[in-house]
Amino acid sequence: MSLFFKQASKDKVKNEPPSLSSFVSQISKSGDFKQKKTTNQKTNLSFSISFISTLVDNDIIQQSILPYLLQGEFHTLTDIHQLVPIQCVMTSDITEIEDNLLTGSVLIILEDDNDNVALIPARVEIGRSIDQLEIEYSVDGPKAAFVESLDQNLNLVRTRLPIKELVVEEFIIGTLTKTRTSLVYIDGLTNIENVNTMRERIENIDFDQIQSSSYIEELISDNYNSPFPQLMSTENPVEVAASLGEGKVAVLVNGSPFALLGPTNIFSFFSSFEDYANSWYISTFVRLLRIIGIIFSILATPIYVAVLTYHPEIIPKDVMATLISSRENVPFPPILEALFLELAIELLREAGARLPTKVGQTIGIVGGIVLGTAVVEAGLTSNVLLIFVAIGALAAFTTPIYKISNTARIIRFPFLLVAHLWGLLGINLCIYFVLSHLLQLKSLNRPFLEPIYPPRLRDVKDSIIRATFIKQKLRPGYLQTQQPIRFSPKKKKKTKDIDE
Repeated sequence: MSLFFKQASKDKVKNEPPSLSSFVSQISKSGDFKQKKTTNQKTNLSFSISFISTLVDNDIIQQSILPYLLQGEFHTLTDIHQLVPIQCVMTSDITEIEDNLLTGSVLIILEDDNDNVALIPARVEIGRSIDQLEIEYSVDGPKAAFVESLDQNLNLVRTRLPIKELVVEEFIIGTLTKTRTSLVYIDGLTNIENVNTMRERIENIDFDQIQSSSYIEELISDNYNSPFPQLMSTENPVEVAASLGEGKVAVLVNGSPFALLGPTNIFSFFSSFEDYANSWYISTFVRLLRIIGIIFSILATPIYVAVLTYHPEIIPKDVMATLISSRENVPFPPILEALFLELAIELLREAGARLPTKVGQTIGIVGGIVLGTAVVEAGLTSNVLLIFVAIGALAAFTTPIYKISNTARIIRFPFLLVAHLWGLLGINLCIYFVLSHLLQLKSLNRPFLEPIYPPRLRDVKDSIIRATFIKQKLRPGYLQTQQPIRFSPKKKKKTKDIDE
């Protein structure tokens, strides 16, 4: 029995919260932690001021804190609260003290009062200026892009949606990083189920570090094993504002220049904000071109391999002569030359992306020209396949959202494998597998293949095609917003021409 009480007392000591002195001694091991004891000139009251120099603004300390603490008259922490022109926090909670100190607050401890402390915010804002869009560059649209500061990004969104219904909920995620994350939506418009789903998934994140929005995107996706992105990632504040106006939910993360939007569907990845700056028929043509481009990028090389390996009889005679002359010196089967070219394109793409901008562009252009010419002259591949691979690589970049082009890059290789094994039958089986996967895929519990499945003809107006604005009086049906009607179209009065 005595051993039991001894063990219980030890456990009790372990579960006790750390004291203020132990916390200060622990953080004092860091070189950027500064602590100084001084005395008030009027009351001779001794106090200590502590802060982390890399997190605080020295001008705020020198101009708005120290002069009042040294020359003002105070006897208690309550007097400091009334004396300093910055809103202070009085607390004795060690957890609250730690959170505030590690986010840029100044800690004030009176010599005669070690139980309570004062915390004065003095956080320094370090960030880059707002720059132009890089990935989603628009010719006719706005050029401002998100930066790494959450407050600046929220400012960019609020300036485009100056309404009181815009709600911003903040969360702290990551046991190590303590990353500020904001959930943004329009109250009274956004479907409350979508908001609750996103909020619940963010609150249930149990991860040690959140360095960017990509971490959250994977952790809250409906199917994290899918190669298809289920949330849209964008650097364009106008895209976020427009999506919020449609009834979507946005997630912004401190330290990340990208916002997450959901729920979304697959056709959202082929839509660009620039589509709304052009006429509706040009935008519709470009959207269809992007969809066809991705399909071509995935299927062009596998069909080439399948036809040459198993189905040469379907090739027209005139084209067959060209293929025979281009492959007469190639010693490899179609699958090997296709893999060689595809991997070469991927290597050039990765090298160009990782090198400095000017060097990367030069390597990509020169490397592509030199390598393409060399492999054809060496007889390692045919010039016909080189054309297919080059056009397919270009077609993959027609999408405005970079992550869907990465999906096309990945799933092209399984198509190549089944084309080599079973020909066109294998390609059809692979297409059926991808379609069945897309039919089951969801984004925040909403169908990912909408408006194809479930069929919603009204949503086709701003997904596969881009209809005129006057015909888009309803918000997307799959979002099930609380206000489905955008506006009430008015009938135009017919006016006579001047010569009538």
